[in-house]
Amino acid sequence: MERSEEASGTVYVRMRRRAVVRPGAVVRLGDVARLVADRRLQQRLEQLPLHKVAAGDGNLLLIDMLQVVQAIREAEPGTVIETFGEPHVLLEISPAGEVKPRKIMLVLAWLLLFFGSGMAMMNFHADVNMPAVQRRITELITGKDGAHPWLFQIPYSLGVGLGMLLFFDRLLRKRLNDEPNPLEVEMFMYQENVNHYVITEEYRKKHEDRTGRDGA
Repeated sequence: MERSEEASGTVYVRMRRRAVVRPGAVVRLGDVARLVADRRLQQRLEQLPLHKVAAGDGNLLLIDMLQVVQAIREAEPGTVIETFGEPHVLLEISPAGEVKPRKIMLVLAWLLLFFGSGMAMMNFHADVNMPAVQRRITELITGKDGAHPWLFQIPYSLGVGLGMLLFFDRLLRKRLNDEPNPLEVEMFMYQENVNHYVITEEYRKKHEDRTGRDGA
């Protein structure tokens, strides 16, 4: 009787946006969603298996809300399911159980950006004839003509570096405020586009597999 009363309760489900699992692991409901329900019902549902990661799943796997709802209804008939948030979760399969930065790629990307941005700035200065502009400004301020206006060039160089720190909101590894900087916004938009593409492709593959099985 107690089991029947619990099974007829309500469970609130909010899917996570992204999660990391190990190869060969059994993906359980508690790994991909946050649940709110009766304590015993919630504990049972959190251990509910949804999928076993196979070698053919690649490094990305999609679990959608319909799969979750079907599993809950089969395990706990009569349960009222209320869903919120994302209709799917994207699973990244990693042997370490977590996504670690690849240090070699990070160093290569840093070097590429460092020298690339340096070349871009030098080409810009060459296009606008910055040395002549700096000499002219120095001449207007000091009244003297110098081939190398160090008093202007040194503060200008320091100002460029300081301006980049302020622009990207990074100073001594501390945020100046809670507002995201332009680089973080671009990285977020890039990740969102990647997730959208992967999710679309996974849905297409599932539809093709289902059509193939149905046709067979």
